[in-house]
Amino acid sequence: MSESISSTNPSPTRQPRTPWQLFWHRLRQRRIALVGGVILVVLYGTALLAGFVAPHNYDREDRTRFFHPPVRPHFEGLRLVVPRSVPLEIEGKQFAYKLDREDSMPLRFFVTGDEYKLIGLIPARLHFFGTADANYPVHLLGTDQLGRDVFSRLLYGSQISLSIGLVGIALTFTIGMLVGGISGYYGGLVDNGIMRLCELIMSVPGLYLILTLRATFPPDLSSTRVYLLIVVILSFIGWASMARVIRGMTLSLRERQYVLAARALGQSDLRIIIRHILPNTFSYVIVAATLSVPYYILGEVILSYLAVGIQEPQASWGLMLKDAYSNYQHLQQFPWLLAPGAAIFVTVLAFNFLGDGLRDAADTKA
Repeated sequence: MSESISSTNPSPTRQPRTPWQLFWHRLRQRRIALVGGVILVVLYGTALLAGFVAPHNYDREDRTRFFHPPVRPHFEGLRLVVPRSVPLEIEGKQFAYKLDREDSMPLRFFVTGDEYKLIGLIPARLHFFGTADANYPVHLLGTDQLGRDVFSRLLYGSQISLSIGLVGIALTFTIGMLVGGISGYYGGLVDNGIMRLCELIMSVPGLYLILTLRATFPPDLSSTRVYLLIVVILSFIGWASMARVIRGMTLSLRERQYVLAARALGQSDLRIIIRHILPNTFSYVIVAATLSVPYYILGEVILSYLAVGIQEPQASWGLMLKDAYSNYQHLQQFPWLLAPGAAIFVTVLAFNFLGDGLRDAADTKA
């Protein structure tokens, strides 16, 4: 009786994935989160190159074309052309405009125009698109009450509205993580004292503090500096809630074996907190930061509405919305003034999509 021995080739062992590889794999399965991430990359990239993409400067006024409707290029054959804009005088005021499509000028790319600073540092005059004659303006989103191009102001305003969230989150979460890590690691009197301080800070009403701080600033400060000072001060106050959460996570992490091993090797307490404990809270911190940025963006809108944010002639999405809502008739007759509202809506939605996807990807139990 012969025995037949069947030999099977062993299946190749699968390389174990790192936690970040598992996180990225789960994130890629959330298509809506990737869409939100792509939208944010485009928005922040455009804000960084606002001076180049915008056809005009944010403070350039054309008093002959206030409340001008959107002027968009159209094709004539294979060429993109811009029709001539002819102001029509009605009862002594120019409120009507006629677009003469028979008289047009080719739309040019990489043209010389208003001077700006690329990335805020390099003086430049090159713009992505435009025309060579002011009688053929390219107002993709129309103009406002002073004849300023809404599309250009929208791009310049994104530099303020989008960067404010990053500045606030960077300060709030850095301080909150460090203080919360120290509180949870040491415990005892240190923990008790820090938590009572956090409760005291969290009881301070933010709105009244903003109004008080604005009244104490010197009157010669620019609106951008005033607003940045307000955001910095509020960030130093907003870290308390983050510190409480990080403190709770640190209480469980400080008894892990790798923390005990680092302590046995003689590493300093600060090194253990920064090197071994806080990195294990990043999954929560990244999600919380992504979901918190929209609140800073919406906060800029509220501060501008209360006249303690960005002031004219500088541009921000909140200031542009404030000007639009200042006159109800303007909203009915010139709906393109609501463009910054659409930009805020898209940005907040994109952050929420990305934040939800990051939260699901960071959840190892899902």
